[in-house]
Order: sequence, then structure tokens, then C-alpha cells
Amino acid sequence: MMIKRRVAVVAPVAGFLLGVLDFVWIKYVPYPFAGLGNSLATWAVAAFLLTHRSRWRLPAAVLGAVSCLVLAVPSYYLAATVIQGDAWANLANATAVTWMGFGVVAGLVFGASGVLARTPGRLRLPALAVPAAVLFAEGAIGLRRLGDPAYATGDLLAYAALVVALGLAAILLLARTGRDRLLTLAWSLPLAAGGWVLLTVSGFR
Repeated sequence: MMIKRRVAVVAPVAGFLLGVLDFVWIKYVPYPFAGLGNSLATWAVAAFLLTHRSRWRLPAAVLGAVSCLVLAVPSYYLAATVIQGDAWANLANATAVTWMGFGVVAGLVFGASGVLARTPGRLRLPALAVPAAVLFAEGAIGLRRLGDPAYATGDLLAYAALVVALGLAAILLLARTGRDRLLTLAWSLPLAAGGWVLLTVSGFR
């Protein structure tokens, strides 16, 4: 019961802060770092860390991760409304609802991965690789835009280098031993390929 109460408090607060701070980050931080705000990978990693650093069991963790990401969407648009005068209708328009849908999927996958990554067993190392994999996949998605006149080549390369560096940093910080880090890196590559396919099919270009 105590765990459920903690999830009911922590997840909404985390979601609100994620949405508000994400908008502020995009608005005031220079590129390429600003790109991390407009990033599905960033939100997915946030859901992973929320459950990985907690002591929530799997069902509660998944519910908490989903709640966090879903609530982060209207919080983001609320910040946009308060800070730069965007329309209140944006809090529940088609784009917001679509992002909430992605939040449900990402919460299920990355919330569960956060728990599995701290649970002994065969799934621990693949789960540890999930944050790096989604960052690598997003970097690969960005590199597909090379040659598109709408995007500056230098910006694309800078952002790809940033998310790859963050993915490697995630492996170094999450895995505790040299062996685990090598195996986590090895797992991250096929997972990144799978993530790239899923993101492409989902319409991320």
C-alpha cells in the first residue's frame, strides 16, 4: 500500500516537472542541446530512470512510468501557454493526444525495463541497454536527414554525436563492471536497430 501511495505522488509530480522543464529547456538552451527537449528518447530515458531508481515492483513501476509520460504532455503545453501565450486548446489537441499515446507505449516499455535492469536474471543486461539503444536509434534517425536542404549538416552531425555520447555515458553509469558494460553495449546495438525500425514505422523522420 505504501508503494502505491508513493507512486501516486511521485509519478504525477515527475510528469509535471518533466513537461514544464522540457519546454523551458527547448526555449532557452542552445542547439544541439535544445534538441534533447524535443526528443522521444529523452522522455523514454526519463521513464526508465524513474523506475530504475525507485524500489517499485513491476506493475506499480509501469503504471508510474505511463502516468509520468502521459501527464508530461499537457504539462509541456501548459508551460507553453503560460510562458509564450500559446492556445489553451493545445493541451488536448490531436498532437497532444498522439504524444500521450506514445507516452503510454514508452511508459510500458521503459518503465518495465527500469525494473528489469535492477533485477537479477537474464533480462538484466538487455534492460540496461535500453536507454543507450533508444538514444542511438534517435541519432540514426537524425542522420537520415543528411542531404535534406531543410536541415543544416553541422546541426545534424552535432546532435547525433550528442545522443551517441549520452548513450555511451548511460552504459558507463548504469552498468557497474567492465564486463557488464561491454555486454550492455553489445545488447544496445541490435536493440537500437530494432528501435530505429519502430521509430521509422511510427513516422519519426
